[in-house]
Amino acid sequence: MTFDALYDLNAERLLVYFTRRTLDPDTALDLWAETLSQAFERWPRFRGSSEGEAVAWLYAIARARWADYLRRGYAERRALGRLRIARPELGSEDIERLEELAGLVELRAQVGAALAGLPSDQREALQLRIVEELPYPEVADRMRVTEPAARARVSRGLRRLGMQLEEAT
Repeated sequence: MTFDALYDLNAERLLVYFTRRTLDPDTALDLWAETLSQAFERWPRFRGSSEGEAVAWLYAIARARWADYLRRGYAERRALGRLRIARPELGSEDIERLEELAGLVELRAQVGAALAGLPSDQREALQLRIVEELPYPEVADRMRVTEPAARARVSRGLRRLGMQLEEAT
């Protein structure tokens, strides 16, 4: 398999993958471009022999980019800069098409309903840590709990939210 073939088979699916996770086409596009840039850079070292291995390898890179994004709260553009790749701009039609492909209207409604179903302490912890991107010590301070308690509430909230969303799909 060539990198071009891997790209052709997975580019749109990968963009939908990020759009469903970020709920934001612009952020998804950043993560998508960063993932493909890293995959392109690393392709000469890829040792798999099948299409399935190549796809798994690509999504391992995508999951790592997603995890980095969650830790940092934004997608770095260093890989794009190194390769001098301009980030494509999305027009309103592109955004609408991507939101439709990813089912964002339904997904946003599901996330809202799942959040509403969380216990208030977990919902507050997720709001402070994930939405407001506060560090754990500040989350703990605002919730008037210890840092381990704040971490547990965020963890439990994410786990419960994930289970509720899995059940809804």
